[in-house]
Amino acid sequence: MEKVLLSCLLLFAFVVVSCSATTYTVGDTSGWDISTNLETWVADKNFKVGDVLVFQYSSSNSVEEVTKKNYDTCDTTNVLASYGNGNTSVPLTRAGDRYFVSGNRLYCLGGMKLHVHVDGDDTALSPALAPNAVAGSDQNPATTFQQSPSSKKKNIPVSNGVVNFTPDALNLVYFALIAATFGMMHI
Repeated sequence: MEKVLLSCLLLFAFVVVSCSATTYTVGDTSGWDISTNLETWVADKNFKVGDVLVFQYSSSNSVEEVTKKNYDTCDTTNVLASYGNGNTSVPLTRAGDRYFVSGNRLYCLGGMKLHVHVDGDDTALSPALAPNAVAGSDQNPATTFQQSPSSKKKNIPVSNGVVNFTPDALNLVYFALIAATFGMMHI
Protein backbone atom coordinates (compact mmCIF):
# COMPACT_ATOMS: atom_id res chain seq x y z
CA MET A 1 0.00 0.00 0.00
CA GLU A 2 2.85 2.38 0.83
CA LYS A 3 4.40 1.83 -2.61
CA VAL A 4 1.14 2.74 -4.32
CA LEU A 5 0.78 5.86 -2.16
CA LEU A 6 4.38 6.86 -2.81
CA SER A 7 3.98 6.32 -6.55
CA CYS A 8 0.79 8.39 -6.64
CA LEU A 9 2.33 11.24 -4.65
CA LEU A 10 5.44 11.34 -6.81
CA LEU A 11 3.41 11.21 -10.01
CA PHE A 12 1.20 14.05 -8.76
CA ALA A 13 4.21 16.12 -7.73
CA PHE A 14 5.88 15.77 -11.13
CA VAL A 15 2.67 16.56 -13.01
CA VAL A 16 2.35 19.83 -11.08
CA VAL A 17 5.83 20.91 -12.16
CA SER A 18 5.15 22.01 -15.71
CA CYS A 19 7.42 22.78 -18.61
CA SER A 20 6.37 26.20 -19.82
CA ALA A 21 9.28 27.22 -22.04
CA THR A 22 8.67 27.92 -25.71
CA THR A 23 11.27 27.64 -28.45
CA TYR A 24 10.89 30.30 -31.15
CA THR A 25 12.63 29.95 -34.51
CA VAL A 26 13.36 33.58 -35.42
CA GLY A 27 11.67 34.37 -38.72
CA ASP A 28 9.96 30.96 -38.79
CA THR A 29 10.77 29.14 -42.07
CA SER A 30 12.58 32.19 -43.50
CA GLY A 31 15.05 32.25 -40.62
CA TRP A 32 17.47 35.05 -39.75
CA ASP A 33 17.64 36.54 -43.24
CA ILE A 34 17.53 39.97 -44.91
CA SER A 35 14.29 38.97 -46.69
CA THR A 36 12.49 38.23 -43.39
CA ASN A 37 10.21 40.91 -41.97
CA LEU A 38 11.31 40.59 -38.34
CA GLU A 39 9.05 43.41 -37.11
CA THR A 40 6.00 41.48 -38.34
CA TRP A 41 7.36 38.18 -37.00
CA VAL A 42 7.89 39.52 -33.45
CA ALA A 43 4.61 41.50 -33.30
CA ASP A 44 2.36 38.68 -32.02
CA LYS A 45 4.87 36.98 -29.74
CA ASN A 46 4.92 37.13 -25.93
CA PHE A 47 8.38 36.12 -24.74
CA LYS A 48 8.85 34.87 -21.20
CA VAL A 49 11.82 33.99 -19.02
CA GLY A 50 12.76 30.43 -19.94
CA ASP A 51 11.88 30.74 -23.64
CA VAL A 52 14.55 30.17 -26.28
CA LEU A 53 15.28 32.05 -29.52
CA VAL A 54 16.71 29.91 -32.32
CA PHE A 55 18.50 31.83 -35.07
CA GLN A 56 19.04 29.88 -38.30
CA TYR A 57 21.17 31.60 -40.95
CA SER A 58 23.78 31.08 -43.63
CA SER A 59 27.41 30.73 -42.61
CA SER A 60 28.18 34.06 -44.31
CA ASN A 61 25.99 35.87 -41.78
CA SER A 62 26.06 36.32 -38.01
CA VAL A 63 23.97 37.42 -35.03
CA GLU A 64 25.20 40.06 -32.61
CA GLU A 65 23.53 40.85 -29.28
CA VAL A 66 23.91 44.57 -28.62
CA THR A 67 22.70 47.42 -26.43
CA LYS A 68 19.67 49.53 -27.38
CA LYS A 69 21.93 52.35 -28.56
CA ASN A 70 23.88 49.99 -30.82
CA TYR A 71 20.61 48.41 -32.01
CA ASP A 72 19.27 51.83 -33.04
CA THR A 73 22.45 52.70 -34.97
CA CYS A 74 23.37 49.17 -36.20
CA ASP A 75 26.74 49.54 -34.49
CA THR A 76 28.52 46.21 -34.00
CA THR A 77 31.86 47.50 -32.73
CA ASN A 78 31.06 46.74 -29.08
CA VAL A 79 28.74 43.71 -28.84
CA LEU A 80 27.42 41.85 -25.79
CA ALA A 81 27.62 38.47 -27.56
CA SER A 82 28.50 37.30 -31.05
CA TYR A 83 27.34 34.16 -32.86
CA GLY A 84 28.34 32.90 -36.27
CA ASN A 85 27.83 29.17 -36.72
CA GLY A 86 24.52 29.29 -38.63
CA ASN A 87 22.35 27.73 -35.93
CA THR A 88 22.30 29.61 -32.64
CA SER A 89 20.04 29.10 -29.61
CA VAL A 90 19.74 31.93 -27.12
CA PRO A 91 17.87 31.20 -23.86
CA LEU A 92 15.95 34.14 -22.42
CA THR A 93 17.07 33.85 -18.81
CA ARG A 94 16.07 37.27 -17.50
CA ALA A 95 13.23 39.74 -17.90
CA GLY A 96 13.76 42.90 -19.90
CA ASP A 97 14.67 43.98 -23.40
CA ARG A 98 17.10 42.09 -25.63
CA TYR A 99 18.50 43.45 -28.89
CA PHE A 100 19.97 41.44 -31.80
CA VAL A 101 21.39 42.70 -35.11
CA SER A 102 23.02 41.20 -38.17
CA GLY A 103 26.81 41.37 -38.12
CA ASN A 104 26.54 42.86 -41.62
CA ARG A 105 25.79 46.55 -41.00
CA LEU A 106 24.07 46.98 -44.38
CA TYR A 107 21.71 44.08 -43.56
CA CYS A 108 21.00 45.60 -40.16
CA LEU A 109 20.23 48.98 -41.74
CA GLY A 110 17.92 47.09 -44.13
CA GLY A 111 15.90 45.76 -41.18
CA MET A 112 17.74 42.61 -40.16
CA LYS A 113 17.52 43.30 -36.46
CA LEU A 114 15.33 42.04 -33.65
CA HIS A 115 14.11 43.58 -30.40
CA VAL A 116 12.36 41.25 -27.96
CA HIS A 117 10.80 42.18 -24.65
CA VAL A 118 10.98 39.33 -22.14
CA ASP A 119 8.25 39.18 -19.47
CA GLY A 120 8.68 37.33 -16.23
CA ASP A 121 10.25 37.18 -12.85
CA ASP A 122 14.06 37.06 -12.87
CA THR A 123 13.92 34.29 -10.28
CA ALA A 124 11.71 32.01 -12.39
CA LEU A 125 14.77 30.40 -13.97
CA SER A 126 17.59 30.08 -11.52
CA PRO A 127 21.19 30.05 -12.80
CA ALA A 128 21.49 26.43 -11.69
CA LEU A 129 18.76 25.46 -14.16
CA ALA A 130 20.00 27.61 -17.04
CA PRO A 131 21.44 25.74 -20.03
CA ASN A 132 25.18 25.75 -20.63
CA ALA A 133 27.19 26.23 -23.81
CA VAL A 134 28.47 23.17 -25.62
CA ALA A 135 32.23 22.83 -25.60
CA GLY A 136 33.79 24.07 -28.82
CA SER A 137 30.96 26.40 -29.78
CA ASP A 138 31.59 30.01 -30.70
CA GLN A 139 28.96 31.23 -28.30
CA ASN A 140 29.31 33.08 -25.03
CA PRO A 141 28.77 30.39 -22.35
CA ALA A 142 27.33 32.91 -19.92
CA THR A 143 24.21 33.49 -21.99
CA THR A 144 23.80 30.76 -24.59
CA PHE A 145 23.93 27.11 -25.41
CA GLN A 146 24.50 25.22 -28.62
CA GLN A 147 21.93 23.23 -30.49
CA SER A 148 23.00 20.58 -32.98
CA PRO A 149 23.45 22.00 -36.49
CA SER A 150 20.59 21.59 -38.90
CA SER A 151 19.65 22.85 -42.30
CA LYS A 152 17.85 26.18 -42.51
CA LYS A 153 15.15 24.38 -44.53
CA LYS A 154 14.46 22.03 -41.61
CA ASN A 155 12.41 24.21 -39.32
CA ILE A 156 11.33 21.63 -36.79
CA PRO A 157 10.35 23.10 -33.41
CA VAL A 158 12.40 21.58 -30.63
CA SER A 159 12.41 21.72 -26.89
CA ASN A 160 15.74 22.34 -25.27
CA GLY A 161 14.63 21.02 -21.92
CA VAL A 162 14.42 24.36 -20.17
CA VAL A 163 11.95 23.96 -17.34
CA ASN A 164 10.41 26.93 -15.60
CA PHE A 165 10.03 25.95 -11.93
CA THR A 166 7.97 28.20 -9.72
CA PRO A 167 8.73 28.28 -5.99
CA ASP A 168 5.21 26.96 -5.21
CA ALA A 169 5.72 23.92 -7.43
CA LEU A 170 9.08 23.16 -5.82
CA ASN A 171 7.52 23.45 -2.36
CA LEU A 172 4.76 21.05 -3.38
CA VAL A 173 7.30 18.50 -4.62
CA TYR A 174 9.29 18.89 -1.40
CA PHE A 175 6.25 18.35 0.82
CA ALA A 176 5.05 15.41 -1.27
CA LEU A 177 8.42 13.72 -0.84
CA ILE A 178 8.39 14.35 2.91
CA ALA A 179 4.83 13.01 3.20
CA ALA A 180 5.76 9.93 1.21
CA THR A 181 8.84 9.34 3.36
CA PHE A 182 6.88 9.62 6.63
CA GLY A 183 4.16 7.42 5.17
CA MET A 184 6.70 4.69 4.45
CA MET A 185 8.06 4.93 8.01
CA HIS A 186 4.55 4.31 9.51
CA ILE A 187 4.76 7.48 11.62
